[in-house]
Amino acid sequence: MSRAKHPPEQADRPEDVALDPSGLMDLLGVAAVLVEADGRIDMWSPQAEQLFGYTGDEAVGQYAAPLLLRPEQRDTAIRLFTEVMESGRSWAGVFPVRHKDGSTRMVEFRNMRLTDSLGDHYALGLATDRSTVQQVERKVALSTRLVAQAPIGLAVLDTDLRYLAVNPALAAMHGLPQDAHPGMRFRDVLPGDPFAGAEAQMRQVLESGVPQVDQQVVGRTAADPEQDHAWTMSLFRLEDHRGHVLGIANVVVDVTDRYLATQRADRAQQRLRMVANGSARIGTTLEVERTAQELADVLVPDLADIVAVNLLDSVLQMGRTGPDEGLPVFRAMAAKTAYPTDAARAIVPPGRLVTYHADHPAAHCARTRHPVLITHLDPGDVGRVAADDAAARLLAEAGVHTDLAVPLIARGQVIGVMDLARARNPLPFDEDDLTLACELASAAALSFDNAVLHQHVRSAAETLQRSLLPQLSPCHPGLEVAARYRPAQAFSEVGGDWYDVIPLDDDRTALAVGDVMGSGIPAATAMGRLRTATSTLADLDLDPARILTHLDKITRGLDPYIATCLYAVYDPHQASVQVATAGHLPPVVVRADGSTELLDLPTGIPLGVGGVPFENTTFPLRPGDQLVLYTDGLVETRDDPLDTRLNELLDLLPLPNHTAEEMCDRLLKHLRDPAGHDDVALLIARAQPRTAPCGPGR
Repeated sequence: MSRAKHPPEQADRPEDVALDPSGLMDLLGVAAVLVEADGRIDMWSPQAEQLFGYTGDEAVGQYAAPLLLRPEQRDTAIRLFTEVMESGRSWAGVFPVRHKDGSTRMVEFRNMRLTDSLGDHYALGLATDRSTVQQVERKVALSTRLVAQAPIGLAVLDTDLRYLAVNPALAAMHGLPQDAHPGMRFRDVLPGDPFAGAEAQMRQVLESGVPQVDQQVVGRTAADPEQDHAWTMSLFRLEDHRGHVLGIANVVVDVTDRYLATQRADRAQQRLRMVANGSARIGTTLEVERTAQELADVLVPDLADIVAVNLLDSVLQMGRTGPDEGLPVFRAMAAKTAYPTDAARAIVPPGRLVTYHADHPAAHCARTRHPVLITHLDPGDVGRVAADDAAARLLAEAGVHTDLAVPLIARGQVIGVMDLARARNPLPFDEDDLTLACELASAAALSFDNAVLHQHVRSAAETLQRSLLPQLSPCHPGLEVAARYRPAQAFSEVGGDWYDVIPLDDDRTALAVGDVMGSGIPAATAMGRLRTATSTLADLDLDPARILTHLDKITRGLDPYIATCLYAVYDPHQASVQVATAGHLPPVVVRADGSTELLDLPTGIPLGVGGVPFENTTFPLRPGDQLVLYTDGLVETRDDPLDTRLNELLDLLPLPNHTAEEMCDRLLKHLRDPAGHDDVALLIARAQPRTAPCGPGR
């Protein structure tokens, strides 16, 4: 371990030196023996008593050779003694010595000649037990080897956090020569911000004496300034035998491999969480725009700072792409940023059409079906991922430095592209990010495709539904009639709701509303067949109950469909209405005086069930009175009781001086569920004097 070259601090007082001995001499038990020139022992230290077994009284004045040596070693010892005394050269070595107890011990000697003021010579022998010396040597060698060759970094710093010594392993971690450390402060060697916390921990250990063990530090050193490394640091305060603080020991272990493995594991878990989150959050409806926004919400901010989701306009218009001719035309569906940024203005707003240049990642994805990963974008290269020059300037100013475009592929067809970018996040997109983005794109593409197909099927069903509904005649004897049909919202299937107004003989008018249970084109087709049958049966001049009986038989032939229906015949000459219902919600009568009544009719069973006769009910409908017929989409919701909703309907109806048209609009505005999970058919007939002029129909 390299050590400080400056001299150690001096003691404050001379007596401090005397009171501060090294423990090494005590550990070795060094004995001192002074021998006169004739071989007699003149002085005998207490350590000599412990080493050889003889007290001072027993040894002083005795000849050393007969006392301490066996006969066979005496000649050699006397010869060595003579050489030291005559030449003045010291001798060091190991010699067998006889202990007082009779045993022989190997003792390591340091012998030297001393001369007093009178010129007389003496021999000073310093001796210690050989086994003790060997034990200390082994410990020192082991410590030296560990410090010098261990892969663990070791350092000793003083109370000012200046390096006193470091081992080669720590010098290699720092990227600084070992002999350059002594005298340098900790923060001079490691100036990066991540090491400020380590310095604070060192000062805390110096203050408290409480060790800090396995504290992780992540940063960069001169050894590898381009990459983060991780270390665990353990700190211990160093004190002398009197408790004075000498400094701090720092033990450093490089755990970069473990740190990177943990990072990889964390990223893998994050990817799994994002995939699971995407599976749960993307495609919750069959609405294309909402699915696009759900995808953007999953991607930002966990994977990207900026996201744009675009679908091919040809897919939205036709449901499938044909052969590409020229550059693809996209329709922007969703965009999101992780934080407020001018880069948002560089993204094409949802709903707009855009054609990117041929080198744009989105165009490349649509053409090749392969993703585009751009790990680094210089400010001058940002135009490659921008829609135009203005957008490129905004992206460059925002600091966009990496881009990832992934095609949305469903059933073998490219239907769109999602584009991701990072600006505030300093990490570039990598292969792991690409894999995750492709997994999310694959799941989202199927949801998009289902939503687009549903949109086209729904559009066809709505077109069919509207084509099957009647065009109301502007004039009906004694009646002002208004009707509305509202399909379910985009993420729901079109149902089989319908209404009809049929002129009969003798100035009578048949009024009908119904709801085929089911959705989509099959339900709309079944509705059309029932409406056609209703019109045909109306010409037979049958009462409402018999009309429903025949419709019930027809509906049973439309297996598996059933339907609810209400059929009424208004007679202006009698100022009355005859009505029968097949499992349908009751109509409302609004009297000319403003009172309202939910008619209590025999409910009947839905069409298609069979086996139960239908009943007629007759009630008056005088000029000024209104009859309100509707399907369940007007009043039913998923959260409110039906009785509550019917009461709301009654509360909205007393509107004097409002036309039937205005009443229709009012009811739809205030009653229809904003979510629009079901379609609605609404028919309002206001009784008028037979001589009243006809109002406009809609």
